[in-house]
Amino acid sequence: MEKRELLYEGKAKRLFYTDDKDLLISEFKDDLTAFNGEKKSSEAGKGALNNKISTELFKLLDSKGVPTHFVEMLDDNHMLHKKVDVIMIEVIVRNIATGSLTRTLGIKDGTVLPFTLVEFDFKNDDLGDPKLNDQHCIILGLVDDVAELDTLRKMAREINDILLPYFADKGLNLVDFKLEFGKDSNGDIILADEISPDNCRFWDMETGEKMDKDRFRQGLGGLKVAYEQVLERILGSKQ
Repeated sequence: MEKRELLYEGKAKRLFYTDDKDLLISEFKDDLTAFNGEKKSSEAGKGALNNKISTELFKLLDSKGVPTHFVEMLDDNHMLHKKVDVIMIEVIVRNIATGSLTRTLGIKDGTVLPFTLVEFDFKNDDLGDPKLNDQHCIILGLVDDVAELDTLRKMAREINDILLPYFADKGLNLVDFKLEFGKDSNGDIILADEISPDNCRFWDMETGEKMDKDRFRQGLGGLKVAYEQVLERILGSKQ
């Protein structure tokens, strides 16, 4: 499958048409951005690591019955996947309080939440990805009805129920993560985008070390090494 003309370029990926109208190719970039694009850098090899990590996690979710856009990894930086009509809602899943949740609500950083929190953000860089409630989503026309919001919440919790113990078995706390969904050619809601340390927070269970993009956000350094360790832990059970 060869990539054709560029369809879209985002912060972390370029999307290309293919000769199949229902399939696209994503090229994972080495670019790093944070704080709505205010902080920018690049890390050689980061894109390939995210592609490999996302591939393994999409395969895991597919095997557990979660519908995703994933088809196959073509090479280190390219993934073939289904074309979707993206739902412009970022679905945030939180197991442990940190980041914006602690700043907004004053919850102590590192607090284990009494239940998994699922939030919606408007996928809109110009507005700073503001928080959404159900009525906002309907007013903005981001979904057809409340039932679709319920589907997003249900799928997000199902994904969390799979990934939380999966990473715990590898010595990682899955603190929180962002999911994006879209509708496929049949109109069904499926998981899209990627699942990687770019949009997940992983803390080492023994040391508390951050093994995700917070290393870039907070200027900790060692981002590539952390991403490599996440991939090694994922692949460890397969070797």
